[in-house]
Amino acid sequence: MDVNGRTVVVTGGASGIGQGLATRFAAEGARVVVSDLAAQPEAGTAGLRYVRADVGEEADIERLVADVLAHEGRIDLFCSNAGIGREMDPMTPQGVWDKVFAVNVMSHVWAARHVLPHMLERGEGYLLNTASASGLLTELTSPGYAASKHAAVGFAEWLAFTYADQGIRTSVICPEAVRTPILDAAPYLLGNAITVEAVADTVLQAVRDERFMIYTHPTTPVRFRQKAADYEAYIAGLRERRSEVTRVAR
Repeated sequence: MDVNGRTVVVTGGASGIGQGLATRFAAEGARVVVSDLAAQPEAGTAGLRYVRADVGEEADIERLVADVLAHEGRIDLFCSNAGIGREMDPMTPQGVWDKVFAVNVMSHVWAARHVLPHMLERGEGYLLNTASASGLLTELTSPGYAASKHAAVGFAEWLAFTYADQGIRTSVICPEAVRTPILDAAPYLLGNAITVEAVADTVLQAVRDERFMIYTHPTTPVRFRQKAADYEAYIAGLRERRSEVTRVAR
């Protein structure tokens, strides 16, 4: 898809990857509507229209879609990007688990639920969901993040093969470390972190090519293949890596 002249919605767009995507799409000539919990966007995002929304609430996503259709008349590309990370374990309170899954998984479901009827009626549309390399590999300090991102990848896969013949394209972004506030909870990832601008460039090209899987680091598919080839060795390596990370954290 060429985004020039298209209407694009980006959730979680006031900072981080979302801001990078929104700014890049706007620079390419798209009409961009950004939603976020932030009352005011950060610097560098002038010229975009903002709609405040909490993607952890289905009603907010429903209102966001309705608002864009009322003002812009159509949605060509919906970027379900917002996500949260928490250091967790199985004993973490249920409310935290519920919130992580609402934002990292159900927000994609709710976006599809409310935007697909419009896209299917027109016979075209694009769903771009941000997951994480953790959805293919794992995350060392948060089972909630790892499990929710695995679920996000699985849901995007289902969308991709189910609606392709009806004109709907689907992509999923699986970034490794990116210099965003979410890395505050995982400083051990900073070593290979890239900028949001680099992510946006990669995503823009992938959308043009209509590729399903969007990697940001060449190491991701390599590690994914290693995991599939020898799961026992992969788990052993994670045990060692987690020991290193937790030792440094102390």
